[in-house]
Amino acid sequence: MSRVCICMVLLTLSLAACGCGGHVHQVTTVPAAQRAVALDATEEQLLERYNAFARGLQTVNATVELKPIAGSKYSGVIDEYHEVKAFLQASRPYNIRMIGQVPVVGKTVFDMASDGQEFEVSIPSKNKFLTGPVSLERPSSKPIENLRPQHLVDALLWPEVRKEETAFIEEFNDEDARYYVLTVLRGGYKKESLRKVWFDRTDLHVSRLQYFGPKGALLSDVHYADWQGVAATNMPSGNAPIGDFPRVIRIDRPHDEYRLDMNVTKIALNEPLDAERFKLAPPAGAEIVQLGGAAEDKKP
Repeated sequence: MSRVCICMVLLTLSLAACGCGGHVHQVTTVPAAQRAVALDATEEQLLERYNAFARGLQTVNATVELKPIAGSKYSGVIDEYHEVKAFLQASRPYNIRMIGQVPVVGKTVFDMASDGQEFEVSIPSKNKFLTGPVSLERPSSKPIENLRPQHLVDALLWPEVRKEETAFIEEFNDEDARYYVLTVLRGGYKKESLRKVWFDRTDLHVSRLQYFGPKGALLSDVHYADWQGVAATNMPSGNAPIGDFPRVIRIDRPHDEYRLDMNVTKIALNEPLDAERFKLAPPAGAEIVQLGGAAEDKKP
């Protein structure tokens, strides 16, 4: 084929691509106000930002809207429960109390507490009082019964990254956002992921916190959004103010097969909380169910 013929063929293909045969190239201009900004930070800055929040937050007193979702597409059954209004109080190191009520009516659906060692859950509708160790790892056949107060503690009262712990940073980008991911390793003869902290680079707020068990098992996957300013009433000496707190929190427990969507409607931080608030006694006449061990001992 002559050089002239080759040029004619290329010109024809170019014209077809540019308009005659359909568009293969499209340019979209994003308005300046809508352009995402990716902030830069060093590993040391991210560690200090995370630890400052973890150190500074001592107590949480909140009113929240909860919506539990049990099961998954892997189990073949997904149960969505009605939204409940809950009153939540948490105090370091591991104390938590949460009372869930039916909106408007105010009838108590559950009352749960934990001191970091044992948990108690009162279910008035079933006249049952469940208690057991927080380390219980025997999933119930009913996923919603795997909800433990300690799962909320992990989501709200973050553990600090200690100086002796190994941590490293990496970037993660997708079409919607850009992140820094801070990975904290579990010590021992074999290094494994202990936690992953995701920072949204638009504002460097924590957007996700993942907890891992042995062999890389993803125990808890917590997402945070809608960070807003909040006043802290009694900051520990030498610590900077909390500044912001997330109003939308989603706790995903894949091995327990439940998810908890939580919207914070009212929040107070670092208020003094009496230790008596975290004690939960069985209601009169309730069936006490002791969980854990080879068998569950039931006693009236």
